Amino acid sequence: MTLPALFFFFALLLLLVSGIAAVACRARETAARRIGAVSTPLAGLMAAPAVVQGLFFAEPVFIDLPLSLPYGSFTLAVDALSAFFLLIIFTIASLAAIYGAEYLGREGAVTARGVSYFWFNLLVLGMTLVATAANGLLFIIAWEIMSLSAFFLVTFEGEKPQTQKAGLIYIIAAHIGVVFLFLLFWLFATNTGGSMDFTHFSRIILADQKTQSLLFLLSLIGFGAKAGFVPLHVWLPEAHPAAPSHVSALMSGVMIKMGLYGMLRTLSWLTMPLYWWGAVLVAVGLITGLLGVLYALAQHDLKRLLAYHSVENIGIMAIGLGLGVLGLNLHQNTLIVFGFGGCLLHVLNHSIFKSLLFMAAGAVKQELHTLEIDQLGGLRKRMPVTAAAFLIGAAAISGLPLLNGFVSELMIYFASFSAVVSMAKGVTALPLMSLLGLAAIGGLAVACFTKAVGVIFLGEGRTPAGAAAADPAASMRIPVVILAALCVVLGLAPILVLPLLKPVLAAVTPVTWETTNAELKKIAQPLIYLSLIAGIMAGVFMLLWRLRRRPLAVQGIQRSGTWDCGYLEPDSRMQYTASSFVQPVIDQTNWLLRTRTVKEMPQGYFPDTGKFVSHTPDLFIEKGYRPLFAAIAWLFHQLQWMQRGRISLYILYIAVALLALLFWFGGLR
Repeated sequence: MTLPALFFFFALLLLLVSGIAAVACRARETAARRIGAVSTPLAGLMAAPAVVQGLFFAEPVFIDLPLSLPYGSFTLAVDALSAFFLLIIFTIASLAAIYGAEYLGREGAVTARGVSYFWFNLLVLGMTLVATAANGLLFIIAWEIMSLSAFFLVTFEGEKPQTQKAGLIYIIAAHIGVVFLFLLFWLFATNTGGSMDFTHFSRIILADQKTQSLLFLLSLIGFGAKAGFVPLHVWLPEAHPAAPSHVSALMSGVMIKMGLYGMLRTLSWLTMPLYWWGAVLVAVGLITGLLGVLYALAQHDLKRLLAYHSVENIGIMAIGLGLGVLGLNLHQNTLIVFGFGGCLLHVLNHSIFKSLLFMAAGAVKQELHTLEIDQLGGLRKRMPVTAAAFLIGAAAISGLPLLNGFVSELMIYFASFSAVVSMAKGVTALPLMSLLGLAAIGGLAVACFTKAVGVIFLGEGRTPAGAAAADPAASMRIPVVILAALCVVLGLAPILVLPLLKPVLAAVTPVTWETTNAELKKIAQPLIYLSLIAGIMAGVFMLLWRLRRRPLAVQGIQRSGTWDCGYLEPDSRMQYTASSFVQPVIDQTNWLLRTRTVKEMPQGYFPDTGKFVSHTPDLFIEKGYRPLFAAIAWLFHQLQWMQRGRISLYILYIAVALLALLFWFGGLR
């Protein structure tokens, strides 16, 4: 075992041992939180040599333990694709662990906090194993570790009925996906003589297009359930509001991306990508992105709003992935590089700005004890660091220039433009739809975050709790500031991140390193110009700010309440609410969203009552999953006659099942 492999193995061991130590110290919850806060960053540092070797030296790191598994061996491999995702996992998990040490000090029961860090470390361990597993059975085991640990983190405050509901929806969705993954790896194994080792998967050539297409569909559903593709997204808006904010940051920023990792890994094994695969991915991405941002617009809870924006951004990644698959089928190198590259870069960028937004939301929740947007307001004056960080994250997730979200979306735009310009008429429809869809998603995202920033941080406070709000402690501020700085740095100097993409693209596509390098140079020059323009604009801004400060320093600055439009007795209820701000957009799309409103209009010359309440249900839950599960519950109720409580009857069931299996396998022979 090489030195990077040895360090990586000890990093995994540290995550497990420190999680157990946090449980052992649960009675001394401060010690448990400190163990959790230190162990994950330390594990990330220990894993760094393997990540560097996998990314920059194109030499995979292998860990082959002498443990036998059915259908293969216990083997871990850190190649370029694994290393890219490990970089994201350990960066976000380390910042979330530091943030959570302070955050958990005011959340939940005292003894539950140490247990929470056990599940947190186990979630990081599970994601790390998923990204490095080199065997199908080991991958499924790691996937289950990741899913179950996330379930226990979501149900941290399990005494709440809403939390119980969220946990149930999540665990059902997770295991629906696992069923399809079992079928996926079983089908691969049948074509490799019974082995589930990934080295065998990458060497087989499936001449049968039907088999390849079935493998693609199984991976799309199995991994799409974790990623949050519509209509498999329903667990996200339930789980994220229920989980602690640092856990929401880790789940949304990293865990859902493991579905994208699985898709990329599977596509690297399939040798004959068909055109309709890319078409399906683009269509799924467009539907997921547009519905995600529309549902986000209608939300009143900040974390539900952010959860639906995770759905939206997964849609953007799926569009990039679909364009890359189209490029594979059409042998268009530009489409391959910028489709897959835009997807990968957006995976990185989304992990940064979405984790930032969830952590900023956690700071707001701890100060005001609510995330109902219409009960917030005026927080910029009282929480300036949180407000500035949230604004940067909001601009980045909206894809505005000079921030990192713009760069990855620009690459997907570039792929679509190149496809429209260079391809025949019959092939331009999907790239053109991608352009229009990305533009619509971006515009709606700007509207949504204008609502969120304006109502939460501007204006005047709507409740007395807002008057005493303040920025959180340093251990919660520092991770937020680091993430905000990464959004700015990667936006102003995006050329720094392009070298990360080259080895990953070489690992997941048949395009050579030289071709990838040549294609990325097409966007490198515009990005350099963008950085220069950004630097000039920043310099001009700083100069103007300094010039403005001089006269203000002489005259003095007076603070007053927000302008009250001339009213003698202003009231916080006179401000725009989140609902009223986006009402024009909601009205135009109400045929799809089906928003329900309750109105009680003021009556008389001196009205003292009035009411307006709106609610936008997720139609996939109301019209799809809820009737389906109700039908399943009814069916099981009808079968209750089989459960009589008599042991002899149960033994008979077992005997009948065994006979059926004997006849089945006898018939196969």
